[in-house]
Amino acid sequence: MTEPQPPQESAEPTLLEQMGGLSGVVASVVPVIVFVLVNAITGFGVALWAALGSSVVIAVVRLVRRERLQPAVSGAIGVGLCAFIAFRVGEAKGFFLLGIWASLAYAAVFVVSLLVRYPLVGVIWHGLRGDGQRRWRADRRIVRAYDVATLTWVLVFAARFVVQRWLYDNNETTTLGIVRLAMGLPLTVVATAVTVWAARKASRLLAEPTEPPPIEPSTEPLLTQPPSPDSPPLI
Repeated sequence: MTEPQPPQESAEPTLLEQMGGLSGVVASVVPVIVFVLVNAITGFGVALWAALGSSVVIAVVRLVRRERLQPAVSGAIGVGLCAFIAFRVGEAKGFFLLGIWASLAYAAVFVVSLLVRYPLVGVIWHGLRGDGQRRWRADRRIVRAYDVATLTWVLVFAARFVVQRWLYDNNETTTLGIVRLAMGLPLTVVATAVTVWAARKASRLLAEPTEPPPIEPSTEPLLTQPPSPDSPPLI
């Protein structure tokens, strides 16, 4: 008779899987590529519709292939907002305005989290894991690791804002699109690598057994029993 096997715990999805896998990451940059190319060839109006159309096509393909729709839906909503802003601005460069100011907002939020000693990378990671915020914050080594990861994201967001805002103000629309792609996925990979390092370090430190407190010698005097009257006298 075979013994019943204990149920295996399901592995937690990786960051790449949460982003929709490799296809989800690639699909997130396709509308931007389409917009930059079509805008350079035909013009602003056609580029907006082409970018919107590409995001819809990506969502339909993922639906047919029964893949996660969340990355595609989020991407389509983002492209729709960018297209709406560009339409209201009346210029192709307006397509990138949402991402520029979003980078500044993200950088500010991450900086504030460092100032209040709640590094946002740690807060988000342990919030997703559901293991609370108290244990990891009690270990200064873990907090420092998350400080490094959070500061990395601050530098990424700040660099995106400074460079892309300068290109926006100088009407370098085509260059802005290329730089948006160059500063998008590559910098995200770098910041994600630092985040994974910090999360693994935190997991390793939290898994270490806690040493019991040392036993202090007692300072109370030892109690001695009085001699029994039946015991022989000491010579």
